[in-house]
Amino acid sequence: MNTTLLNQTLAQLSETLTRAQLLLPQTAQSVDWTAHAYIWQVHHRPNGRGFLQALHHPRLQSLDDLLSIDRQKQAVVQNTQQFVYQLPANHVLLTGARGTGKSSLIRACLAQFAHAGLRVIEVAREDLHHLPEIVDLVRDRPERFIVFCDDLTFESNDVGYKALKTTLDGSFNGYAENVLIYATSNRRHLIPEYDSDNQGYVVPGSGELHPSETVEEKIALSERFGLWLTFYPFKQDNYLTIVDHAVRQLNHAPADATQAEALRAAALQFAQQRGSRSARVAQHFARQWVGEFLLKTRHES
Repeated sequence: MNTTLLNQTLAQLSETLTRAQLLLPQTAQSVDWTAHAYIWQVHHRPNGRGFLQALHHPRLQSLDDLLSIDRQKQAVVQNTQQFVYQLPANHVLLTGARGTGKSSLIRACLAQFAHAGLRVIEVAREDLHHLPEIVDLVRDRPERFIVFCDDLTFESNDVGYKALKTTLDGSFNGYAENVLIYATSNRRHLIPEYDSDNQGYVVPGSGELHPSETVEEKIALSERFGLWLTFYPFKQDNYLTIVDHAVRQLNHAPADATQAEALRAAALQFAQQRGSRSARVAQHFARQWVGEFLLKTRHES
């Protein structure tokens, strides 16, 4: 057999083995446990089975960079610290205005406590029905795992709903002492409620409305999170404080009072155009403003 044919044969065998490996269920021994963060991947597997993909360079955040959410930050950090130190702690649901730091707070907790054994597994909402499989993979590990789901909402017939409910309730097949669920959502109630949910129920003469069991079940999912915090839109002064911090994080600052006032006016106009005063908008503005200023300076030099 000539060299070219041999190399082709070896390449085909390698590809075949790779495909065969993807068909096998992942075991704890096959996971790269040296990482601090993971993503539960499903969509690239031909058999639909998921696996933990290690992230060796995750996007992290500093707690000191999260401004104007002191109450929420203190509560989540304390809960996470209890969990890391193997003390009683709660599942966490962060709801409220978009761009106010909900997801960033989870990343900041990982940066703060990774050295103490904290790990984060991000799971897409549509893959939450794999939760029992994920729990089985990590339940015997010495690390402490936060299973993180960003922008969590469900439709009424969503298959991930029951898996999440099982894990939150701590039932036999969903419980692991070293696993907590942290989720963010722009909605207070995670499952939509409809007028039809109350069809067939009669309002008594007293005027009191007794909602159906369907409605109660929908509301109850949110209540299964022991720590439930709401994030509110920022006031103008809070937004401008975050803008100033974001600009300084980019190693830039207004040179004088005139430039500081121009920065303030531009930041408020930017927020008005976006229809939101949030930390995310502040970060976007800071990158645009500093970038434009430095580009103009370069052209003038």
